[in-house]
Amino acid sequence: MALPEIVSRATWRAARIDLLAEEKALTKARDALSAKRRQLPMVRIDKDYRFDGPDGPARLVDLFEGRRQLIIQHFMFDPSWDEGCPSCTAGADEMSDGLRDHLHRRDTTFAAVSRAPLEKLERYRKKRGWTFPWYSSFGSEFNYDFHVSLDPARAPIEANYRTAAELEATGAGWLLEGPTEQPGFSAFLADGGEVFHTYSTFARGMEWAGGSYAFLDLTALGRQEEWEEPKGRADSERPNIPDFAS
Repeated sequence: MALPEIVSRATWRAARIDLLAEEKALTKARDALSAKRRQLPMVRIDKDYRFDGPDGPARLVDLFEGRRQLIIQHFMFDPSWDEGCPSCTAGADEMSDGLRDHLHRRDTTFAAVSRAPLEKLERYRKKRGWTFPWYSSFGSEFNYDFHVSLDPARAPIEANYRTAAELEATGAGWLLEGPTEQPGFSAFLADGGEVFHTYSTFARGMEWAGGSYAFLDLTALGRQEEWEEPKGRADSERPNIPDFAS
């Protein structure tokens, strides 16, 4: 393994102070970016989306559970599958009761939505021991409208804000080949009895909502994935698939 250079405490401290300056710059840049995110315009939800949930049929406004904000995890679970996506599962494993309680105290609800029928979702949720609310959008246009269920027969393909032509140009043309499920997070705001879509993020934009990567990024071995620098740091380099199966 290509481990870090061994130096004196004084040398390490000087290098750490140099890095701290860059970390502070990144923190300020992220604060500025988050401010721009909060300043995004929002879109009124005009469609009457319907879901199946543990307590019966629900509309989108019901998913808020009376709070002002809603964060939805677009959990990949095709109706034909018997189990959910491994990477989405890994992310859902980190959604603890304590984290949800913290969100609740800031007037924000977390829920997962998948296209599989509720019976499959409930069976898988019990198997994993999850307590967060999980709704089925089976038979709804919700997943297609938010570009997490991709099927050219249902709607023009768009993935991570890229059109079909842009996906082809970036080497992601496989997304155009047939029906597929994709992950994401979407945020909504309730105001005056109406629901507004304020934000959605996909691909690596979802990492900030996952605790394991944030912790691993603090360590010398990092995420131990094949794309990371420096090379040769980990005993076993994994692909950049965040299912934490290995």
